[in-house]
Amino acid sequence: MANMYDHAYDLEKAIRESEEFKGLKAAYDTVMNDSSSKQMFENFRNIQLELQQKQMQGQEITEEEVQKAQSVVQVVQQNEEIAKLMEQEQRLNVAINDISRIITKPLEELYGQPDMQ
Repeated sequence: MANMYDHAYDLEKAIRESEEFKGLKAAYDTVMNDSSSKQMFENFRNIQLELQQKQMQGQEITEEEVQKAQSVVQVVQQNEEIAKLMEQEQRLNVAINDISRIITKPLEELYGQPDMQ
């Protein structure tokens, strides 16, 4: 009988071979091969990471930072290739969230609602 790590590696392979991942990779490659889109996307990701780090450290995010992030998002979403990348990323995230719900089901059942007997 295969152990759960073997199944995890099989799942990794299935994700890599999925249409969702292939679509994401193609969209990512397209953005990275265009210098303007690449710079815009990297700027967007850096701002995202900075705000996430502040949040994780319990630091308050200023209104100025929120406005800056919103304006960058608006600019980025107007770039057709980046918009496609974000759409593909969302598709893969939905699939991964579904998979996560499936693989955590035993824990949910174990620790979930007590029997109403």
